[in-house]
Amino acid sequence: MSSPVQLHDVDVNSFLKVLDDCKGKVFLVTDEGDRLNLKSKLSQLVGLTRLIEGGKIAEAFVMCDDPEDESKLFRFNLFGSEGKEPK
Repeated sequence: MSSPVQLHDVDVNSFLKVLDDCKGKVFLVTDEGDRLNLKSKLSQLVGLTRLIEGGKIAEAFVMCDDPEDESKLFRFNLFGSEGKEPK
């Protein structure tokens, strides 16, 4: 499993779209060390509701099984909803 990717000030709807495009498992890592599988809609509800402030994810750590998913989420965190560099 990869190292954690820290996400901050993330739009929830865009984040969920990126999660749907991920190939492998993506885990939300809580401060207590719990890991919630974000590919599960139930886990998304449980995990994300704890982190949402004003419609955005204030701060979170995610871990991915697939290195491509890790890159996708890292780019999303840097560049926004599409995870692509601005032109």
